[in-house]
Amino acid sequence: MTTVEPFGRRLHRAMEERGRFCVGIDPHAALLRDWGLGDDVAGLERFALTVVEAVAPVVGVVKPQSAFFERFGSRGVAVLERVVAESRAAGALVLLDVKRGDIGSTSQAYADAYLDPASPLASDAITASPYLGFGSLDPMIDTARRHGAGVFVLALTSNREGPEVQHARAGGATVAGTVLDHLRRLDAGAEPLGDFGAVVGATIGDTTEDLDFGGPVLAPGYGAQGGTTADLLRIFGRAARHVLPTSSREVLAAGPDTGALRDAARRGNDAVVALGGA
Repeated sequence: MTTVEPFGRRLHRAMEERGRFCVGIDPHAALLRDWGLGDDVAGLERFALTVVEAVAPVVGVVKPQSAFFERFGSRGVAVLERVVAESRAAGALVLLDVKRGDIGSTSQAYADAYLDPASPLASDAITASPYLGFGSLDPMIDTARRHGAGVFVLALTSNREGPEVQHARAGGATVAGTVLDHLRRLDAGAEPLGDFGAVVGATIGDTTEDLDFGGPVLAPGYGAQGGTTADLLRIFGRAARHVLPTSSREVLAAGPDTGALRDAARRGNDAVVALGGA
């Protein structure tokens, strides 16, 4: 029987060997236009595969945003399949940003689509929403464990609408705190890093939540959206060593030249060295 290496171990190694900066692949219409490409499948393919060619060999993690591929229908999803496959072939882990959240057989179907190696969209990890109750994610958690994959669960996002749900209290704890407690239990005893992470924005400001729960933290909002390395150190404290800052515009604006894109990704890695060892 083949033993699958857990995602947390693979992520820890990628962060140690390639750095902790995560490049978002977000082919939205404005970026396609800035690159001189059409807002169509041909433009999408040229854009996305150029980014993969440039950055997947030099960063530890890439994060394609599924929605920007899905908007082109089945042909867009076919491009996403290539992005996933070619990024992994180049040595990068793929964190597919899908933010799925549902119940029962539907939750399991999402898990099969994105985490089962039999699927052409199989990725190393996905993002998920816990707001139908954390237990609704059990099919994703179980499937991730079975296949050595990871799940990053929304906890404290940086969008202005987030606090009305995430800061609400139920039974004395905040909703975000409850999500983090669930992750703490899932990651208990995992070394050197748990398989189940949280999404916590790099621009949330100060928080009283304990963010050192044993798993990785995806921190969107870094770079062009305003988050700095100093912000990450202040927000996460001792947990900063487990943070994966992610940025898309900071890197993608350097395209379409592959050398400029690669240099931008390397600069991103250099900028977050202060966060410490993984």
